[in-house]
Amino acid sequence: MTKLGKGLQSLIPPKQKATEVDYPKASQTLREKKESIFDIEVGKIKANPYQPRHEIDIQALKELSESIKQHGILQPIIVTKDIKQTGRGQEVQYQMVAGHRRLEAAKLAKLPYVPAIIRDSTEQQKLELALVENLQRTDLNAIDKAKAFKRLQEEFDLTHEEIGKKVGKSREAVTNTFRLLNLPEAIQSALTQGKISEGHARTLAGIKNPAALQALYEEIIKNNLSVRQIEQRAREIYVSAHKRRVVFDPEIKKIAQKLELFLGRKVQIKKSGVGGRLLVEFESKNDLEEIAQKITKI
Repeated sequence: MTKLGKGLQSLIPPKQKATEVDYPKASQTLREKKESIFDIEVGKIKANPYQPRHEIDIQALKELSESIKQHGILQPIIVTKDIKQTGRGQEVQYQMVAGHRRLEAAKLAKLPYVPAIIRDSTEQQKLELALVENLQRTDLNAIDKAKAFKRLQEEFDLTHEEIGKKVGKSREAVTNTFRLLNLPEAIQSALTQGKISEGHARTLAGIKNPAALQALYEEIIKNNLSVRQIEQRAREIYVSAHKRRVVFDPEIKKIAQKLELFLGRKVQIKKSGVGGRLLVEFESKNDLEEIAQKITKI
């Protein structure tokens, strides 16, 4: 009986060991309870198609790999289980959700297994998790961040405010990040490569004139201008362009002259888009009353 018991026991594989950990809450859709960690074969984990990070600092990856060799992976990655039916039965694979850098560093360190939490996630949750993790743990490239925000908006119909709540940013911050995608490809590439900062790029994104935008970008590269310096230059460009619109628009100038003749006072018309402001100068309360009388008699 003892031998038979041992024989049966030898045919039954031991249960996979798991430990309990607290995993930080990243968004409202994530679980708050303790979750089990399993050792999963590195070769069975597929890439996350919703991974927002497109570039990894090779030197930083090597440093992380060396740390993993010495201390192991301290924070488990997150995966989803993918079961497929084949002619030989079920084939189990896993898809990366969060922990892209840790997995790549583990591969570099030639680890056969990585600690992982297995979750059932929707496509939206996969993108949210990967995005939030990158925002919380390392500096995600601003353009990759903007593209991930855009994907959340287009694929899942989320507003800027809803995106902000999910990633812990204000609506204004999300909107400003979106604006970076309006920059020319060359400037986006410069931001990705670290030639200019996100502060530089945000200021450039506010300049509507393509020629002025390109000129200021070249000035940043040539003279290594600070963000404060280019903010001042951007204000100067705006004021200069605004003045040119007022002075050199012959139709606006003609209307201003007619109003000056009628009111007997200096008149300024400041155009802004399709609208603008009408400014009439006066020196005293009597002047103002006289202007009002002329206008009300029309």
